[in-house]
Amino acid sequence: MLETILIFVLGLTPPLLSVLLMHRAKERAQVRLRAAMQTSPVVWSRQRNQLPPDHYHLEGVGYLIGDITCRFNARSPYMRCAVNPCGSCEGCHHYEARE
Repeated sequence: MLETILIFVLGLTPPLLSVLLMHRAKERAQVRLRAAMQTSPVVWSRQRNQLPPDHYHLEGVGYLIGDITCRFNARSPYMRCAVNPCGSCEGCHHYEARE
């Protein structure tokens, strides 16, 4: 009888340890994700109100940078243009008006 109980306990130990370790790993990942989200550059720039001059909010779309009237505008808060992602929109020779 004692041998049967011992075998049963030994058989259940690995799955129980696995569930415990997965739970701890998930908690750690959630803590790290929250910390990363709180320190991201977008959050910091919005908190400090230090948005770039060509960074604006478009209702229904969100924050965008660059000239929205350009055909090549990426419509993204991180990249201005599909052709010239790092450059300024002023005087860009790739500018084409949207139709």
